[in-house]
Amino acid sequence: MAIPLERLTGALKQRALELGFNRVGVLRAAPARRLDAYMRWIAEGKHGEMGYLARPDRLDRRRDPNIILPGVRSMVVVGLDYYTPPPPRTITSDPSRGRISNYAWGVDYHEIMTPRLEELAGWLRRESGEESASSRVYVDTGAILERDHGESAGFGFTGKNTLLIDPRRGSWFFLGTLLTALPLAYDPEPEEQPPVPGCGSCTRCLNACPTAAFSQPYVLDARRCISYLTIELKGWIPRELRPLMGNWVYGCDVCQEVCPFNRFARPTGEPAFYPVAPDVAAPPLLDILGLDDETFGRRFDRSPIKR
Repeated sequence: MAIPLERLTGALKQRALELGFNRVGVLRAAPARRLDAYMRWIAEGKHGEMGYLARPDRLDRRRDPNIILPGVRSMVVVGLDYYTPPPPRTITSDPSRGRISNYAWGVDYHEIMTPRLEELAGWLRRESGEESASSRVYVDTGAILERDHGESAGFGFTGKNTLLIDPRRGSWFFLGTLLTALPLAYDPEPEEQPPVPGCGSCTRCLNACPTAAFSQPYVLDARRCISYLTIELKGWIPRELRPLMGNWVYGCDVCQEVCPFNRFARPTGEPAFYPVAPDVAAPPLLDILGLDDETFGRRFDRSPIKR
């Protein structure tokens, strides 16, 4: 006898929380609501040299999730908090040190989230009695607009800094998705959900961005974003942007640090995301410059930086 979808979905959400996720929502598999805005962003070249974002096959997958997983019916979206308190300002503001974004202070989040999503997928197959049901899991590795789906799942609202913001806990969380061919009981559509706060007239993130990467509210020009410049860009950083970057060497947290909603952020309960020492968050630049391939691999083993 098949388990009722409401009971199966409720048990699925509980299992996701038991696996350590802080948020979980269940949606009907469909293209992202703001796919048109993404397509305009690509057409305007604001993705810079991240050509994989504009590949025709990837765009097709974003338009039709059935290309990713034939017969897909449901999408489970999960969130995992990663905020850890920063080291003293005397360390992060030291010009002899290079700052690293908060999300990269601990173990690579892909290593934490992907196995848990796979475990959740296996649990769902067993509990549903559909052991052969197909599924796919992604942690920002697939052609899925996770933040848009996270908003649809009720995790929060999209801020002017383009990040997904939980009005009760801020924006310091990772997203992951599980696609499944199984039907589930779906959460209310966004228009049926209670209204959530938004940015209102606040422009702190736009004003604080050192490189003026926001061409307008809710639109990020990656070509000027410090995270893009220090992670995705393969060539030389444009000369005119270099003096604006401060001592960031991997990523940037400025638009999150100034967001009023992040005053509600609570330190993550995931031990793997905590830095083992202050040098992880802001290593001495001379130490970094002295690394070769072997010592780089050892120093950043299991880190998003190595990835």
